[in-house]
Amino acid sequence: MAADDPQEPKHQDHELIPDATAEIKGIAKEGMKHPSTKPVLTGAAVGAVAGALLPVVTWPVGLIAGAGFMLYKRIRP
Repeated sequence: MAADDPQEPKHQDHELIPDATAEIKGIAKEGMKHPSTKPVLTGAAVGAVAGALLPVVTWPVGLIAGAGFMLYKRIRP
């Protein structure tokens, strides 16, 4: 297949870090007005609760994991 074949699947992971950085900066600047703030905070809360309930994971680890997962889902739906 050719490199610019429209039928070839495109991988978007090569720009994950710059996209995440831009999204985090947008959340920091706009606060609750940014469309990603509420889902990321919800993910952080769910992760913290899960971390508090699970014996292996602590709540800060769960909080970071939940926020990171939701941020990833906002960047790469």
